[in-house]
Amino acid sequence: MNVYWLEKSVADLPEQDEWLSRNDLAVLNGMRFGKRRADWRLGRWTAKRALAAHLNLPADFQTLAEIEIRPAPSGAPEVFVENEPADVTISLSHSSGFALCTVAASGVALGCDLEIVESRSDEFVADYFTAEEQALIRRAHASDRSQLVTLLWSAKESALKALHEGLRIDTRSVAVKPWAFRLQGESEHHAGASAVCRFQPSNGSGSWHPLHVRFGAGQIFQGWWQNANEILRTMVAVPSPSQPIPLFEAESCLQQLSSLQQK
Repeated sequence: MNVYWLEKSVADLPEQDEWLSRNDLAVLNGMRFGKRRADWRLGRWTAKRALAAHLNLPADFQTLAEIEIRPAPSGAPEVFVENEPADVTISLSHSSGFALCTVAASGVALGCDLEIVESRSDEFVADYFTAEEQALIRRAHASDRSQLVTLLWSAKESALKALHEGLRIDTRSVAVKPWAFRLQGESEHHAGASAVCRFQPSNGSGSWHPLHVRFGAGQIFQGWWQNANEILRTMVAVPSPSQPIPLFEAESCLQQLSSLQQK
């Protein structure tokens, strides 16, 4: 099963709002806080560009304004094009001036998350992670701890989005296993309790690695994670997804945006 992705930064955002629909503008104007408005605009811009690329639509502002992302009763994003439901599933995430959108076929349980790799406290780990995850973190090499904690947290966020639950439920109900994190220099079957776990060498910066997430008594999500330039991305889905495929935008669309921003 294919999942497509696109990422944008705040530097990509146009100053003008002509790409927003009338409904979008009503939502935006109802937001009181500047950061919330900025995050929402970036998320909508990223999603509209991703959907235009995925659906082979022009990326001019008029067409983008006809693409709307509306919240379902669960809070999950639903896509409409010219007020008609689109045959796609999306998931959105944003953090620190970056936004990520993943796109799959309709009916897919899909979730994605984007996080900046940063240090998190022992209290954070104790509050939000399972006993098995806490044990794995204790065995992590010091240089890998921040990446591992960020990865586990991000994968939980992705799975809770795929479940249409978000942080309304206990994050410890979701258990994450990242396959690229292994015991160093020893067989897992013969390692002592003090053996150190390390991230295995990747195929290069930006490589995607598989992960496995279990919810509750047995619901399983398969997914992928990537760390490039200390920006960590995760996505999970049911059915099991192949490695995420980047969305590419038409050069003419980018040239149009550049011309508009220079005016």
